[in-house]
Amino acid sequence: MKKIYLDNAATTMIDKKVFSVMEPYLKEDFGNASSLHWFGEKGYEAINKARNQAADFLGCNILEVFFTGSATISDNLAILGVIRKALRQAQGKPHIITSAIEHPAVLETIKHLEKIGEIEATYLPVGKEGVVRAEDVEKNLKENTVLVSIMYANNEIGTVQPIAEIGRLLQTTNYKLKTKIYFHTDAVQAANYLDCNVDKLGVDLLTLSGHKIYGPKGIGVLYKRKGVEIEPIIFGGHQEKGIWPGTENTAGIVGVGEALKNVQRSTAYVQQVEKLRNKLLGGILNSITGTSLNGSRENRLPNNANISFSAVEGESILMALNEKGVAVSTGSACASGSLEPSYVLMALGAGIERAHSSIRFSLGKYNTEKEIDYVLKVLPEIIGRLRKISPLK
Repeated sequence: MKKIYLDNAATTMIDKKVFSVMEPYLKEDFGNASSLHWFGEKGYEAINKARNQAADFLGCNILEVFFTGSATISDNLAILGVIRKALRQAQGKPHIITSAIEHPAVLETIKHLEKIGEIEATYLPVGKEGVVRAEDVEKNLKENTVLVSIMYANNEIGTVQPIAEIGRLLQTTNYKLKTKIYFHTDAVQAANYLDCNVDKLGVDLLTLSGHKIYGPKGIGVLYKRKGVEIEPIIFGGHQEKGIWPGTENTAGIVGVGEALKNVQRSTAYVQQVEKLRNKLLGGILNSITGTSLNGSRENRLPNNANISFSAVEGESILMALNEKGVAVSTGSACASGSLEPSYVLMALGAGIERAHSSIRFSLGKYNTEKEIDYVLKVLPEIIGRLRKISPLK
């Protein structure tokens, strides 16, 4: 049976070169990077190299790069760290602005803080294309606003947000009002394809993940601009300046550093991925009736195609494709156990039936044209068969 992987937004396969540079730190160079002997020094040097690689990717100082256990941790650390600091310094509840289509790592953190009464929160709507408007951010700013968190590119529909525009808006606001509203972006899905220079984006905090850029799982990156004050959310060590204490995952850190270096040097695959995505998208929309693209056609990541198939359950399509050897998703991997319709698609006004009938195809650098041809060959038969037995038709 063929095995075709079209779920790269959930995770990517680790690059062979990335694994090769990690391997020594899983074997002979296994020392604790905090130890003062030779074994520890090898790990410490490797982490410093990776920190430089991450700083080069972000266009920042190495002292502004922190390694964590995952992007979810980095998102939580950015939000909770800022809020805990604000709660100690400010009178009244701090206010956060976010969007209705953020990753659960952001959205659920903010909802929890709101539920326990520690913050006020504003969830910005998006139009049918899934784009946050900078003017909506401006309209919802308050005297007690301390943080704006808007993702760079959505993990389900691939829509790219106007981060640089929002960054300029907040910089102007901070200058005029002599205040400081911090700006955080989850750039996990964007890192493979978009410019993540933090000064161009105007962000104070930015999150990356190793396993979305052909690096290892279990490693995240948090950019924290100099002068941004956050409090740790765990305690017990001096590592990462006490912001994320605990024995360093040296192999994982080495891997994410190498993966970020590869993203900078290997951009040729972006055009190839977009070409294959367009072939897949055009083939589906032109050959299967009752299909529609979710999100913007133009303003989206080049590897993402989120498509609704009327009168068919998305989960049924996923399982049928899986039987044919094709791996796809019905939405965010972090919410795959939920029976609820995608809140991202619901925010676009898709409606429950359309939200339940959606499939996310997310391509990567290892996909081929033959694989896309195979999907376009088997998918029409699958949709036709499922529609015949569907109670939704």
